[in-house]
Amino acid sequence: MKTPIIFLLFIYSFLYADLDYKVENSNIQIDDRHSYNYNRLRLNINYKNDAYFTTLIADGINYYGKSYTNSEEFDLLSKVKSDTPYSTRSSFNNYSYGTSYTKLYRFFGGYEDDNNRISIGLQNITMGVGRFWNPTNIFNPKNIYAIEADETFGVMALIYTRHIDDTTDIHVVSSIKEDETLKYALRYKTFLDFADLALDIIYSNDTQMLGYEIEANLFDTGVEIRSEGAYMKSDLVLENDVEYFQAILGADYGFVNGINLTFESLYSSKEFTYMQMLSNLKSDILSNMTSSKFYAGASLSYAFNIFLDSSVMYIDSFDKNDAFSSLAFNYTLNDYNLFTFGIMNQENKTYYLKYQLSF
Repeated sequence: MKTPIIFLLFIYSFLYADLDYKVENSNIQIDDRHSYNYNRLRLNINYKNDAYFTTLIADGINYYGKSYTNSEEFDLLSKVKSDTPYSTRSSFNNYSYGTSYTKLYRFFGGYEDDNNRISIGLQNITMGVGRFWNPTNIFNPKNIYAIEADETFGVMALIYTRHIDDTTDIHVVSSIKEDETLKYALRYKTFLDFADLALDIIYSNDTQMLGYEIEANLFDTGVEIRSEGAYMKSDLVLENDVEYFQAILGADYGFVNGINLTFESLYSSKEFTYMQMLSNLKSDILSNMTSSKFYAGASLSYAFNIFLDSSVMYIDSFDKNDAFSSLAFNYTLNDYNLFTFGIMNQENKTYYLKYQLSF
């Protein structure tokens, strides 16, 4: 008798909950040293019932282009994966001209009210104020050099946020890594009259970090300035107790004619070789391992009209041959169709055409 009652209660709860779903297909034709096609079919489901919520995002990935899937670049890419105790990606299904696999991108649930938010599962952890670089985020930072810079690996974590008052939040994170060890974080953020400030602490068996974040308006000029920095101590392969400091300084300004200008610089007290990075693909600080001590970058974006916008970016270290530049045009046909044409140049020129369909 109990089973039918529980089933009816579940159906009743499901019918009166808020359930949203979205299907998105992103197809990117890429031409650099190889010519290949990348296609991602994404299912996004959001469920909400009163204060409880669940999010599921799953992907089907296909690479078409034999020369690329047989290359050293793809072999290296396939070795980079989420730092979780279980695999979030299926095995590769190789066929004559490419390969495909499925991936669990996000899957978490939780509870939220006016003063508290708690979530558990495979999710994103947001830290830092940088547009190009995030020294304080050693969980899942974005890759500014990628075509889709905001595509990051999920973190298996428990996250609790306490809204102390209208101007102060505390975030506590406990995540579990692939080797089943834990990584902890504490973030205290407060909104003052002159600036937004945050203090970040991260601790794991291999890495300790102490960081800060600052965002403020430069008087009444309309310029927003920001900075974040992190002191890190980490054990690397063949090198223990590596200590160094990284910080960014940036600014944003929006002109009345629709032009937006962003500037950002990165300083690192230590630089790393390519072999050090390759030997530490599983390190907490991999994204903070730079080949130069100083970088500077700027981006400019402009909306021609409601359908067409463009952006250009340039990043350089000025002491090595590793300058990066990109140009992109986005054309939004309607709420469901988006076209992007872009050029990226670092060691080689990369041309790409992206078509995104959402429904």
